[in-house]
Amino acid sequence: MRLHAAAGAAILAAALSGCAVGPDFRRPAPPPVAAYTTEALPEKTAEAKVAGGEPQRFVSGEEIPAQWWALFRSEPLDRLIRQALADSPTLAAAQAKLRVAEENRRAQFGALFPQADASASAAKRKISGASFGLPENRSSTFTLYNASVNVSYAFDLFGGTRRELEALSAEVDTQRFLQEGARLALTANLVTTAVQEGALRARIEATREIVAAEEQQLALVERQFRLGGASRPDVLAQQAQLAQTRATLPPLEKQLAQARHRLAVLAGRFPAEAATLPEFDLDGLTLPQELPVSLPSSLARQRPDIRAAEELLHAASARIGVATANLYPQLTLTGNLGVEAPTVGDLFSKGSSIWGLGAGVLQPLFHGGELTAKRRAAVAAHDQAEAQYRETVLEAFRDVADVLRALELDAQTLQAQSDAEETARASLQLARQQFRYGAVSYLTLLTAERQHQQARIGLVEARAARFSDTAALFQALGGGWWKGDAKP
Repeated sequence: MRLHAAAGAAILAAALSGCAVGPDFRRPAPPPVAAYTTEALPEKTAEAKVAGGEPQRFVSGEEIPAQWWALFRSEPLDRLIRQALADSPTLAAAQAKLRVAEENRRAQFGALFPQADASASAAKRKISGASFGLPENRSSTFTLYNASVNVSYAFDLFGGTRRELEALSAEVDTQRFLQEGARLALTANLVTTAVQEGALRARIEATREIVAAEEQQLALVERQFRLGGASRPDVLAQQAQLAQTRATLPPLEKQLAQARHRLAVLAGRFPAEAATLPEFDLDGLTLPQELPVSLPSSLARQRPDIRAAEELLHAASARIGVATANLYPQLTLTGNLGVEAPTVGDLFSKGSSIWGLGAGVLQPLFHGGELTAKRRAAVAAHDQAEAQYRETVLEAFRDVADVLRALELDAQTLQAQSDAEETARASLQLARQQFRYGAVSYLTLLTAERQHQQARIGLVEARAARFSDTAALFQALGGGWWKGDAKP
């Protein structure tokens, strides 16, 4: 009869185990927008007649390659990124955090199965006859040895354990997407830092050429001063201009050293090892001609940060179920089987076996509002995760919109800077010739020198901006991580 009752309880529990209280998570719908910017993207960007001034074409709906940095066609950059992906402590930490989440999920999975433990004990006891209502009997001392196996099983009637397992699975996915995000950030930082290094090298080279030209100009002014063709203030003005130009070199050298140190650390090396890394210049990079632009409806499935925020929302939804299940009855079956004897030798003798079977139901009645407050807190946490998800989506769309407009305007800026540099160079050449023959004042020459210097530096910065913002576009669109092992 007892066996039939236990079997019936097990069947009933199995039938009830299919239900789980709390909300079932539904993936958020794609954002209801058809474009990233208020203005339509041009078919292609403006063109400048300088290196890196080729027009770029926006290709809507085009797939992003997983190794998007290869589009810059720099073998040293590819080699550095491969090394960084293998040696970066940032990625190693993200991978370890993912393993932690996976093991926590495996640990929770064990709660779905019966728990069995073996135990052994030895105890020496002294009892009095008064314990049995016989105070006249003398107390006795004895030793008791016990060996048993204890089994317990908590039925997941209302799905609290399964909801917790669901939450932990969502946290595993969160860490997986955060790992992809760390990988994307690492590669983007490497590309932009390499571009920054190339821009600094170009600025240093341009500044040194300007210094050499101004030294020649100073020699000319000093010769004219000795011959009476220039005044002392003209000489002092040229000396001041040369000193000001030279003063811009140390800060540029400092920034270059810092960029090299940053590259070394990103690659998992010490700054002292920066000399072993490849050197980068803008001429060694190729500007991608075609820029893939994902559809707005696809962005939420591509950005690792959005996917991570979605999984956090999933975990918060599942924990509402955990808190709800704690309000309902909990059914537990227990059993034990073992042996007990006064001596070790008699443990497995006839008549030493013991066993027990039990069932328990726990129904929370009064906890001072603790359980209902925890459920309300879980609902509030879900609302918070939902708001953070929406914020992440909005920020992602802003990132894409910003960089798309930046790329369009970068091309126009480079075009204008190219024209300005060409005009400033021609103006400086003419001013030098005219000053040599006394046709213009020194002030005119000095103004032309300053304009040309600013135009050259501006041209370098405009070239670098196109490379940096191109890398930023690939990062803003998710970087093509889904072409690897993980799928959206």
